[in-house]
Amino acid sequence: MNGRVRRRGTGKRQPERRVLTLEDLQDAFDTAPPSKRPSAPPLTHPGKRPGTEAAGKERSQPIKPVKKEAAERERPLSVKKEAGRREISPARTLEPERKSTGKKAGKKAGKKTGNFVIQGTILAAAGIIVRLIGLMYRIPMTNIIGDEGMGYYSTAFNVYNIVLILSSYSLPLAVSKMVSARLARGEFRNASRVLLAALVYATVAGGLACAVVWNFADFFADRVFMTPFCVYALKTLAPTIWVMAYLGVLRGYFQGHGTMVPTAFSQIFEQVVNAVISVTAAGLLFKVGLDSNRVFETTGYPEAFGAAGGTIGTGAGALTALLFMVFLFAVYRPVMRKRTRKDRKGRKESYGHISRTFALTVLPVILSSAVYNINAVLDNSIMAYGMDALGQGEAFLALWGIYNNKYLLLVHVPLAMANALSSSLIPSLSAAVAKKERQEAKRKTGMAIRFSMVIAIPAAVGLTVLAEPVNRLLFRSGDTAQAVQMMICGSSAIVFLSLSTVTNAILQGLNHMNIPVRNAATALVLHVAALYVMLMGFHWGIYSVLYANILFAVIVCLLNGLAIRKYLRYRQEIKRTFLIPALASAVMGAAAYGSYQGLFLLLKNNAVAVILAVCAGVAVYGGLLLKLGGVEQSELRSMPGGTKVIAIGRKFHLF
Repeated sequence: MNGRVRRRGTGKRQPERRVLTLEDLQDAFDTAPPSKRPSAPPLTHPGKRPGTEAAGKERSQPIKPVKKEAAERERPLSVKKEAGRREISPARTLEPERKSTGKKAGKKAGKKTGNFVIQGTILAAAGIIVRLIGLMYRIPMTNIIGDEGMGYYSTAFNVYNIVLILSSYSLPLAVSKMVSARLARGEFRNASRVLLAALVYATVAGGLACAVVWNFADFFADRVFMTPFCVYALKTLAPTIWVMAYLGVLRGYFQGHGTMVPTAFSQIFEQVVNAVISVTAAGLLFKVGLDSNRVFETTGYPEAFGAAGGTIGTGAGALTALLFMVFLFAVYRPVMRKRTRKDRKGRKESYGHISRTFALTVLPVILSSAVYNINAVLDNSIMAYGMDALGQGEAFLALWGIYNNKYLLLVHVPLAMANALSSSLIPSLSAAVAKKERQEAKRKTGMAIRFSMVIAIPAAVGLTVLAEPVNRLLFRSGDTAQAVQMMICGSSAIVFLSLSTVTNAILQGLNHMNIPVRNAATALVLHVAALYVMLMGFHWGIYSVLYANILFAVIVCLLNGLAIRKYLRYRQEIKRTFLIPALASAVMGAAAYGSYQGLFLLLKNNAVAVILAVCAGVAVYGGLLLKLGGVEQSELRSMPGGTKVIAIGRKFHLF
């Protein structure tokens, strides 16, 4: 070895080391083919673009070399910014990376956009279950306390609904909207402060509402409604208003986190307990009322006490739902406190500012809800006066009962999807607005409108073609002929009511809370004028209120659509939102009607024929919707069970 140490690797050619300058990068950029160029030319100096005056005066600065194999040095170079300096490192070509990143970003955006639809679907399923349970328990309760007892029950709920709207009906919307906006900005401490402020509001507003109903129950029963025996039902409903205020806050808090699951389960638990307790308590208290009749030698106590038993069930259901939500909140509280401790946002909102924002959010919702309820009151008054003036006063009560308890009852079932989409859309849109993601807000707006129409249009067509068998299946007593005629003439209300509900939610989610109130008030004025003309001028009878309410929904849709286009710069897509569902629904309607007629002739069983005809209609509509491109595979993948639908669609060559 001659006393010399031989260096490792001697005899092999060492990789050449050279110092790369920014001038080398600029030359490589200029000579590279367009498909291989990065999205922007390399900088010649930190903060300077090529072609500026400063760029031409700067010297080429050497950059720390990178030791790599020769094969790696042959790759194009990408520029990374680390710790405030420019550094060159071997990398793959940028074009494939950008494409891959774009696909991932698009997939992520699609999942984020479709999440509120999934949550809305969950809430809609719960809403349909709740409505079905409500239909089922009303039948035995009516059999127990009779029509008179149900009259006391309905009168008490009229007061309850009005007070609930004025006190706490808007709490879930307001809380979810404010919480989601703060979570989108990473302000966990402020989100917790919103919850505390909302609980204080619920305590004050719910307590005052409870006190008003309890102390003025006799006044409402005797003076306002002239039904003294409904006082018992009113007083048992009073504490429920306070419970519902707290329940609304907790539901809104979880909705603000982007999940409707707690709300959905709490609604189901609430309705199950409500059904069991209502029927049981109504039966027990009805017997107590019979004893009271014998003691006081009068009548009316069984029906009045039975109605109070039904309202006890309402309170028990609300309390069960509240306990369930408190349990979920207790489970989630450690996570919330951990996030709050890690919150390093400098901006800390005061409770005064949160309370003012809360009030400004709640008030427009209260006013909007009040407009819709005033609409119903005005309809009742105008129709009662007009029908009496036309000499049809005796027939009015029966027709009004059919309109409310048969026609509107069926119309409101498919509206569960629109209501659920609205509940999930508002916090989702508020989060997009808080992060200034206009394109995301547009995507969510388009998806919400489209999915509401995918449900509403076939529901309207189905209830039209199967109006008679469905009414005969559900309502075995009374005049079904009038109910069938109303459904055939007024089923289009489902489409416009769904669209108006969703567009109201879109405007509220975009922080334009006053616009739905203004639009509803404008529509109300035109609605009242049209109702009077149809009733007194055209003599259309009960169909006057039916057509006037459709007109009300159409006007709200048009005004809301103009406002959304103005503030969001949103252009409504027509083909997949309206045309394809309408075409598929038309074919579905023909298939369902033909299936029912054939099955009824064969089986002589209305219930079985209706169920099988509905199943046939759903299959035809779903197949056509997929075949015509009404729903894309990417949208189905983000839905629960969507992969199974895709597999079935591919099997039948629907894609």
